[in-house]
Amino acid sequence: MKRLWPWLRILGALGILGVLVWQLGTGAFLDGLREVDAGGVAAALGIGFATTVFSAWRWCLVARRLGLRLSLPSAVGEYYRALFLNGVLPAGILGDVDRAVQHGRESGDVLRGVRAVVLERTAGQIAVIGASIVVVFGVPSVVPPPIGEAVTVAGIVVVVLAFAAVVTGMTAGERWIHSGSKGRRGFAVVLADVRLGLLTKETWPGVSLLSAATLAGHLALFAVAARAAGVTAPIGDLLPLMVLALLAMGLPLNIGGWGPREGVCALLFGAAGLGSAQGVTVAVVYGVLALVSSLPGAGVLLARSVRSHRTDRRDPDDRREGRGDQTDHSSRRFPRDRLPGRRRHRADGIGARRRRGLRHAGARPFGMSHR
Repeated sequence: MKRLWPWLRILGALGILGVLVWQLGTGAFLDGLREVDAGGVAAALGIGFATTVFSAWRWCLVARRLGLRLSLPSAVGEYYRALFLNGVLPAGILGDVDRAVQHGRESGDVLRGVRAVVLERTAGQIAVIGASIVVVFGVPSVVPPPIGEAVTVAGIVVVVLAFAAVVTGMTAGERWIHSGSKGRRGFAVVLADVRLGLLTKETWPGVSLLSAATLAGHLALFAVAARAAGVTAPIGDLLPLMVLALLAMGLPLNIGGWGPREGVCALLFGAAGLGSAQGVTVAVVYGVLALVSSLPGAGVLLARSVRSHRTDRRDPDDRREGRGDQTDHSSRRFPRDRLPGRRRHRADGIGARRRRGLRHAGARPFGMSHR
């Protein structure tokens, strides 16, 4: 099943896009590609920089609370690289996986590095789900019944899981951390990291504020996409639709974010009287602008590859002349009786001289004579 799941994700996204092309034609997709101009690109780069800094700052807060070292400039570069990889690779999460593993290796704790990224991304998704619940109950007229029910179920699941995690951590966390069961110990460690990374008074205000700022940045980019696509409706009327479209992008049936976003936009814009084709065009413009906003990550990826290549490569001339390593090793001295790879005899080689004497006398060691 694990091997089939990536293919099912891709097939699901392609199926959604195929249905949209079948129902609406290719015009809506081509219009979205044509509507991207220099002004939209500039806005995408500016908004993308702000949202990336907010997200990287949130990652720093979570990672530092878990005991991992992470500076903001380094986090911004790694986050840009992850966003670019998420946008160009099929699964849509491979950039985050690489970011988590790489930071964990550099910090000396891969599992905790992975948990830091998972918690940081979870905080962002919780903000989107919370905003979606507000839309469903605050503006129910713009939400078709299937989407409203799905958002309500997602909100209930999040609340139940959070409540269960808090109660379990308070009642059994300290006992399970010393349990003989490996599963219970691991679960207790995860609960402790959740509490440290998201729920303490030193963490949750900053994480919540940065998550809200990141969500506002994504909505601003959606507003730019809507205006570029020719939508003239007030931004206040479009915001509920954009929030639900962002929620759809988190569904595990996408190719770099493509698929569910276009389907949900077609459904929502059609229900709001703006036209399903217009919704697809807005979604396509947003997808293009989101990819443009992550392009600095390509530069980070290239710079890192070049730096790694220069570090690994050594000049053949230096290697031949012995200049490849200029480190002074004169301070490394081993006692004669402790040289690595060699067993020394006491009294400075008396045993070796004795064996040579036995051989000259016609006997093997340990008293065995030659034949």
